[in-house]
Amino acid sequence: YHMFRLAGIRLTPKEKVDVPVLFIPAEMKIYKAVVIIHIRREDSENWPYKVAAGSKTGSNTDLKRNLIVAENGETQGIVWLYPINGTPEAPQQKSVTIRCQARQRVEQRVELLLIGVIMPGATALPDAENSAEVDTDEPSNTTEVTDGSSATLEFLYELQYQSDEIRSQLESLVGMQLVEKEWDTESRIVTLIFNVVFAPNKPMRNEATIVIQCTAGGLWKFPLVFIATEPEVDDVINIEAIGLNKESVVGFKLTSQTE
Repeated sequence: YHMFRLAGIRLTPKEKVDVPVLFIPAEMKIYKAVVIIHIRREDSENWPYKVAAGSKTGSNTDLKRNLIVAENGETQGIVWLYPINGTPEAPQQKSVTIRCQARQRVEQRVELLLIGVIMPGATALPDAENSAEVDTDEPSNTTEVTDGSSATLEFLYELQYQSDEIRSQLESLVGMQLVEKEWDTESRIVTLIFNVVFAPNKPMRNEATIVIQCTAGGLWKFPLVFIATEPEVDDVINIEAIGLNKESVVGFKLTSQTE
């Protein structure tokens, strides 16, 4: 983090001020900082302030407020603390295309390289309560990946969609399972190998993103493109003419696969 010291800023009532925070991570790990804001009266006088009886300190937000109280009980200043957690994100990779003919099923092996992973033993891992999680509407779908060592390195992965409409079209047609993982401690590259199943029921082209986050810090995103081509012809219907200006009729049955 780059820290800025803003001193002597004069604010009128209801006025807003922007606090610049610049994040330039050097490694794929969790970074933490605190933005401290201290306010006092311009005339150096105190505020007459008393905590109401029965009031509760603190709140359900990340904002913590501390009062600097003088001997006479008045308030000399107010300090706000804003905790900041920084998660480095790797540059987005090239898209992986998975193509299948409609009404068919394809399984494709997808290898994802996680570059810059902090290996176990290289640095202290954060406490479990401070571990980062993939930001998702359904965190229960995330999966932990471990190497089985004493200093376990864990990953969370999930397939995310660009919209609820795309989710409704793809969610039941796509499956993803981790089948293998490889570690290279020298290059600090972790390779996760997934088996992706695509079974489209009609022609389409949609996109999704595999989001992977390491509990030691770091976020990787890998875009996927799902393409379903036209299906095979079901059957050929031949109609023979019985004469000029006379109708010929043939019947065939259609069976619905859903209700």
